[in-house]
Amino acid sequence: MVSTPPSGSSWPADWPTTARQIAVATDDAITAARAASREDLSQAVEELIDLPFEQVTIVHAGVVRVLLEELHPDGLSGEDIQRGLTHVAGSAIAWLPDLDVEALAVVLTGSLGLTEMSEDAQKIGQVDYLRGAVLVIADLLAAADTVSEGYLRAAIGEIARAETMEMP
Repeated sequence: MVSTPPSGSSWPADWPTTARQIAVATDDAITAARAASREDLSQAVEELIDLPFEQVTIVHAGVVRVLLEELHPDGLSGEDIQRGLTHVAGSAIAWLPDLDVEALAVVLTGSLGLTEMSEDAQKIGQVDYLRGAVLVIADLLAAADTVSEGYLRAAIGEIARAETMEMP
């Protein structure tokens, strides 16, 4: 399980500016989604759109993947994915009637490496894709009864480690 730092702590000063911006905007978007605030979610997604899309989606995919692994320690089945998709869509559609359910499916399958995330994201559109990712993350966090900070730190840390490893 990802350890969660104390609430209110700041993002690491040694992170690049973009990584901190992704963490802040993602955390704001998750907070808005958990509060079912359409206006705040739209604003936070607009902040995410202003950041490098590929980097944002890699962080989001990392968070989704770890949460799914923790929530399904014995493995994830197609039925588990369907139940998760149904749950997040059912929870969000009441306050987001224009929700693109396909975006939710693409986030889940792309995060697991079952589909080509970047191609699917471009087909759906960046706003719908990022909004879908945030909704999936918020729903998984609620299911795990936890907060986002530790997962964002872990995802960004893993990306940083992967980028600094030398290729043989």
